[in-house]
Amino acid sequence: MFIENEVNLHNLDVEIFTFNSYITYYNDIFKLMLQNPNFIHNVRNLNLYINGNSIVRNKSEYKLIKYHILQITDLHQNLKRISLSYNNFTLYQSLLLSKDYNCSNTLNTIIFYRIDFKGIVNLNKIFEQLNALESVHIIYCSSLNTGFIQQIISLTKPFKLRSLFLNERSQIDESLLLLLQESGGYLENFECKFGHNYSLSFKQQILGSIMKYCKNIKFLYSCEFENTIMYLMLEFIESMKQNLNYLTFSVFNDDIFSNNNNFEWNSTIIMNLGQVLPSKLEYLNLRLRIKTSDFEVFLKNSQDTFINKLLINNIEGQDILLYIKEYIMKKRRVKYLAIMDYFKNTPGNTNNVIYDSKQLFFLEDEVEEFRLYDIKVQDYYSMVVKAYDFKVRN
Repeated sequence: MFIENEVNLHNLDVEIFTFNSYITYYNDIFKLMLQNPNFIHNVRNLNLYINGNSIVRNKSEYKLIKYHILQITDLHQNLKRISLSYNNFTLYQSLLLSKDYNCSNTLNTIIFYRIDFKGIVNLNKIFEQLNALESVHIIYCSSLNTGFIQQIISLTKPFKLRSLFLNERSQIDESLLLLLQESGGYLENFECKFGHNYSLSFKQQILGSIMKYCKNIKFLYSCEFENTIMYLMLEFIESMKQNLNYLTFSVFNDDIFSNNNNFEWNSTIIMNLGQVLPSKLEYLNLRLRIKTSDFEVFLKNSQDTFINKLLINNIEGQDILLYIKEYIMKKRRVKYLAIMDYFKNTPGNTNNVIYDSKQLFFLEDEVEEFRLYDIKVQDYYSMVVKAYDFKVRN
């Protein structure tokens, strides 16, 4: 229908997670696109999600898929943004180094999402030929160590790293300090979720470099447990007041409920965060275990801060709703609000521990009360800014 009506496509997503069941459909779709080049030649945003594990098991099909994707990419005349996802960087590298690749003077944004850079060479050749590149985003990638970073810092042109999201699988080493020194001035979005894979002294080094070289952070996600790191983060937030707009503070990884060592009152953050916040935030997400006395201190210390979107995931904490009404609702300090309580719900006569949740969004009378103060209560999950959402909008 789109082709028959001569529609010009501006956004193209190619998502391949398995070849076994759909290989015929993939190739039929690619052939149809190639037979109608006017349909795709004006694509500005290209997103490739290709699971390398499936390709290994289907090498013959991979060659055909690779051929078609390279042909489709070569047809683009005005590609501005490309997003490369998952482990198949060999294909992506072939695409970017193709002699027919004609976006060297138009491509301004590259997003790497969950890419493993292990053993990858010729990265410098890729970036050296991109004359219009203004924005590089590295989100949850692995093997971000010496082999990768030495290729980056050897470039003859600036490497404009705008986003760096690190987690326990990033496999970073001390060479990251060199990257921060070279490209930290461009960095706007930073997430650190190291877990227990790195020493305290190494984490301090990384955050020290962030504080020294990265003065333009707008988006910050912190998920750390040690008090020393928390205090460094609080110091960093205070120094970033002019630019900081999105902030998430969590002292729990996704496996928090199986790790009781981290399950304690988060007084360090809650009692100190309020006094370092900027006067206005677009987004604040607190994923903590909250004690009411600490929370009241936070609310008093942050009374001069307006937060457009406030999210709270109170994990087995005390009831904070009365304090929200007194210090947030009545003073109209937020525009959008989402509160979720996580708690144990253990069935009788069983050793199984089940966690359940309760949201303010589903309490109609409470929602109406907040509405009278021009505050819109929303579903917590719909408001959370996740890495995937962040990748899509950049």
